[in-house]
Amino acid sequence: MTPEELSSAISACLRDAVADGQISVEVPDEVRVDRPKSREHGDWATNIALQLGKKAGMNPRDFAMILQERLLGIDGVTKVDIAGPGFLNITLDAAAAGELAKVIVEAGPAYGKNDALAGHIINMEFVSANPTGPLHIGHTRWAALGDSIARVLKASGAEVTSEYYINDAGNQMNVFARSVYNRMHSLPVPDGGYPGEYIKELADIVAAAHPDVRTLTEAAALPIIRHAAYTAQMADIKDTLKDFGVEFDVYFSESGLHDGGAVEKAVERLREQGHIDDTDGAVWLRTTDFGDDKDRVLIRANGEPTYFAADAAYYLSKKDRGFEEKIYLLGADHHGYVSRLKAIAACAGDDPEKNIQVLIGQLISVNGARLSKRAGNIIELRDLINWLGADALRYSLGRYPADSPMAIDPELLKKNTNDNPVFYVQYAHARSCAAARNAVAKGVERTVFDASLLTHETENDLLAALGRFPSVVAAAASFREPHRIARHIETVAGAYHSWYAACRVTPVNDGAVQDIHRTRLWLNDATTQVLANGLDLLGVGAPEKM
Repeated sequence: MTPEELSSAISACLRDAVADGQISVEVPDEVRVDRPKSREHGDWATNIALQLGKKAGMNPRDFAMILQERLLGIDGVTKVDIAGPGFLNITLDAAAAGELAKVIVEAGPAYGKNDALAGHIINMEFVSANPTGPLHIGHTRWAALGDSIARVLKASGAEVTSEYYINDAGNQMNVFARSVYNRMHSLPVPDGGYPGEYIKELADIVAAAHPDVRTLTEAAALPIIRHAAYTAQMADIKDTLKDFGVEFDVYFSESGLHDGGAVEKAVERLREQGHIDDTDGAVWLRTTDFGDDKDRVLIRANGEPTYFAADAAYYLSKKDRGFEEKIYLLGADHHGYVSRLKAIAACAGDDPEKNIQVLIGQLISVNGARLSKRAGNIIELRDLINWLGADALRYSLGRYPADSPMAIDPELLKKNTNDNPVFYVQYAHARSCAAARNAVAKGVERTVFDASLLTHETENDLLAALGRFPSVVAAAASFREPHRIARHIETVAGAYHSWYAACRVTPVNDGAVQDIHRTRLWLNDATTQVLANGLDLLGVGAPEKM
């Protein structure tokens, strides 16, 4: 019996009690069950009697007694105790608890997936680095977390489009083009321009693609250089992200908004909503109506649109493309964007508490990391991948909440020891794969499954950890916190290592293969599957050998 099945059984008992007139209360869609702090208190616990007792006009313990009697009639439930003011502690028989191992193996990669967010259509924008240089450490955290959040949202039934907003409009692109032009002609870096060896690399790429560009006038060369250097830099960004295990569904161009007239159309739509003011020759969006600290200029007095106007047009584009929910993942220096983006949503007629969510990530540091030789003044993501490995980097970034500053210890990540979290989990997966290979070599196969044989204390602990995985995935999706999965699979790995030390999957020496060995192979392989599923949600590999 899985925790979800037990939860459904409790709900059914509640509905039956209502139908029989024993209680009068609205039954919730889901009854939460948790692992008790002490195994002596049973396999699972619920506080549903405390939640509903007063609503039903009853003492919670009296409510619990009604539920206790009905729960004892469920197949697989051997004991139900009432503790304190009305907690219900539930003990399952070994067969009911152990059945979970077979459920997991048969579900395979689908185990842990749920429909908690079914029907949600979500656009999730993250990274969105300017196409004027390589990705650096400041983008690393959101690349890892953004991709993992998208994965857990999809695992919980949401329809998710991951999107990268390319800031390819404005004067920064002109400065970028001039930086490449100057390097091409051995001129100094222009004021506010981009230094670094990558600019020379781009100059060489542009010259190779356009051999005559060096002979053109500056005015004629700059548009060619701008487009070719931008294309090459975006290719480098995409290649780096791919090496990091991150691929986007959509790359959305800011210049496309301007070229297609979307910015002007957005201003007119917001005017129709009644939130536009024309003051001192400029066009303002009255965002203070919805909590912003000041109104924002959309069109300057000289007729030029602001970056904020593009932000508004981009939001409306997402809305027009059918995304009810828009998630923005922004860096630590973007706190001021939260209120203004929510104000855009409100001015567009959306509910800022429902239709938009802005997540702010805190800074990270990597001890001992060196500035990039190519970029000169940044720590490149590509260098971090080459130094630490994508798996170690992604796992480390994924196991902490986004809003907590963090420092990565490279020496720890390179250790093959249990105090290195990514090694600890990946080793558990590789160890379980090795155990399965050894079992098959000794004639142990999954031809028999007798859940009643899984009675060892470490088996109970391991089954309980495996059983919580789907609820952890659902919570990670609901709260946009993939670190919950990282922490949980570390618990699974710990439970597995303890079980492996106490229980044998293969006979001792040349002993006969028994049903206990065959059944334990199911539990071993169930662990393999949960670890693989969890690592996949974090974008981390699950090695079969280490």
